[in-house]
Amino acid sequence: MLPFPGTARCNESVPEALDDVVDLVGPRLRAVRTQRGLRLTEVADRTGISKSTLSRLETGQRRPTLELLLPLAHLYRVPLDDLVGAPDVGDPRIRLKPRRVNGRTVLPLTRHPDGVQAWKIVIPASQSTPQPRTHDGYEWLYVLTGRMRLVLGEQDLVLEVGEAVDFDTHVPHWFGSTGEGPAEVLSIFGRPGERMHARATPRHDEPAP
Repeated sequence: MLPFPGTARCNESVPEALDDVVDLVGPRLRAVRTQRGLRLTEVADRTGISKSTLSRLETGQRRPTLELLLPLAHLYRVPLDDLVGAPDVGDPRIRLKPRRVNGRTVLPLTRHPDGVQAWKIVIPASQSTPQPRTHDGYEWLYVLTGRMRLVLGEQDLVLEVGEAVDFDTHVPHWFGSTGEGPAEVLSIFGRPGERMHARATPRHDEPAP
């Protein structure tokens, strides 16, 4: 059985292209599950797919099939094409590949190494231990989902969904999860550039009335 609908055998490059698509399904499944804040056990209970099968799908040890992907797409409420990375017919856009970087899923949104760089970053709940660093440039962070902790110099901040911050990266900094759950963040880096409006809540302060 073919793993995906519409698979063609028009030339010798198709098997290689199909392998490239299949290799990316696992990281996408893991990223979406992390974004939804679900454990493998919860997904297994709600889809009827065993936890071991789900784990092997995410690590690339199990080849994805429609029987496995359809219930996952339904549970995660995402189109099947988003899981397999299938471009629209005639779509000229280039789909950039997500990758794992220091335990985080990083999707580059820009193609060129020079100029402004943008990424979408999925931070797991386990990424909650600060490891400040410094480098040249400015960075902008915008929280898409979850809550993000930012350590910036002597400040310890928490950003909620819809909040943004920008800072000089010469200042020791680190951003990650609050430990309560995963977070999805848009990161834009440039040297130099205009700053975005910063709005954040101190980590230890009480909520404003």
